[in-house]
Parts: sequence; C-alpha cells; structure tokens
Amino acid sequence: MTQTDDLEALVGNWLTLPEVAERLDVIVTRVHRMIKERHLVDVRLGEGNVRYVPAEFLTDTGLLKSLRGTVMVLDDAGFSDAEIIRWLFTEDESLPGRPIDALHAGRKTEIRRRAQVLAW
Repeated sequence: MTQTDDLEALVGNWLTLPEVAERLDVIVTRVHRMIKERHLVDVRLGEGNVRYVPAEFLTDTGLLKSLRGTVMVLDDAGFSDAEIIRWLFTEDESLPGRPIDALHAGRKTEIRRRAQVLAW
C-alpha cells in the first residue's frame, strides 16, 4: 500500500476537480485558482494520477470557510498537501474526533491553535 492508498482510504469520499466545479457551480479553472489560493487542497490519486479534493472540504452552501486559514497554518508549518489532508482526517483522541469534523462544527480557533503547535 502506498502513502496515497492509505490517504485515499482515510478520507474515503473524494471529488474530482470537475465534480468540485459542478457542486460549486463554477468553471474548472476557478477550482484550480481556489487550490492555488489555498481555499482547497488536492492530491493526485489512482493509476490515472487524477487530482482529487476531499468532499468534506465542501458544505451544502459552498466551501468550508474555516479551511483556508487552517491550511495556511499547516502550510507554514511545512506540511505537504497530502500531509495537510492526512492531519485533517486523522482521529485525535484529545479533540475527540477529527480536525475536519471540528472545523465543520465551528471550532476553527481550537484547530488552528493545534496546527500552530505543530510548527514548533
């Protein structure tokens, strides 16, 4: 099993960039810009090396708003995109739960504080 295989299983529900564009009702190049501007994070998966975004980065109303700041903190800590996704989707007994779930629950300050600690 490769590093992306276990990441694929850890996240479970993925969207291709065209699927993200469809869900957000934007053109695919806008999704590329969202990734470049760190509103989203993607990884390449599978034999086709296709770019995917975790489905939980989106909400019923659009992007998960608290994601960008958290991604930027982890990025500043030297995390790769795959490592950012892995951290967000890995269970943390001290939360309890996963950081991505805490972000969905509106607990961005707590999650960003934890992410900042990782930089030290």
